[in-house]
Amino acid sequence: MLPFLLAAAVGLAVYGALAGLRMYRADAKLPADLALALEVGSTRTTVRGAAVDRLGMPLAPLVLRLMGERRVADKRRKIDQAGNPGGLTIQRYAARRAAYGVFGIVMAVVGLALDSTLFTLIVLLFGFTAADLGIRQAVRDRKRVIERTLPDFLDVLAVVVSAGLSFRQALERVSEHYEGPWADELRITLRQMDLGVSRRQAFDELRERNDSDQVDQFVTALQQGEELGAPIADTLIQIATDMRRTDAQNARRQAAKTVPKATVTTIGFLLPGTLLLIVATFLLGSDTDFGSVLNG
Repeated sequence: MLPFLLAAAVGLAVYGALAGLRMYRADAKLPADLALALEVGSTRTTVRGAAVDRLGMPLAPLVLRLMGERRVADKRRKIDQAGNPGGLTIQRYAARRAAYGVFGIVMAVVGLALDSTLFTLIVLLFGFTAADLGIRQAVRDRKRVIERTLPDFLDVLAVVVSAGLSFRQALERVSEHYEGPWADELRITLRQMDLGVSRRQAFDELRERNDSDQVDQFVTALQQGEELGAPIADTLIQIATDMRRTDAQNARRQAAKTVPKATVTTIGFLLPGTLLLIVATFLLGSDTDFGSVLNG
């Protein structure tokens, strides 16, 4: 009963501290970038995410300073690769890291008070990694969707270019009929070119925003074809063919890895269970009086 009361008391204390901090900062003016971060994501994130952001936002500047410029730049790049899920910005990420970190530290104190080392380690690990887990998963999901969409997109783009439109016009026309992360990336690239960015630089930034071998292959082949004067339609078709060949090779590689995994699973679980079943059947069929054997 005492550990439960202690945990409840600490929980109420944490809630009161966070609520008091929020009330204290309610009338204070947040920095412009932090206030904008809350406004931008207010309609794109979940209720829980918005609550965590608002609780951690007062500590976000401190987290950004502790991270340093290099780590902030790397994290901003990761957030871009994830597609800014739920309106996530670097300021909102810092707020979530602060909120989860405080929660992890407080619950770790509770774990130490309860003399539970395992619980302490788990909550500390959660507090310092929770803000990054969603970003990593979003990067993987977005990369998978883009790589699945890209070959078909290039085939359609090649057909439109062959019909007589310029590459820029064809890119705009085809991107209008696609939805998802790849269409979003193309709209960003087109918008950059509208603002005066060169096509080469815009596609270089497209490659930097996406940690994908196929996107890198697409941009590299496109730029090389432009330098060498190769027909753009033939280049697009060749890129799509190479991507499908790479996907087939990756699928065969994954299938080859599946066989050893299935073998290990069979040996580790099915074989012992079968042996136990055989031994149990043999012993039960032998009509042995185990009571007399054990009593001896």
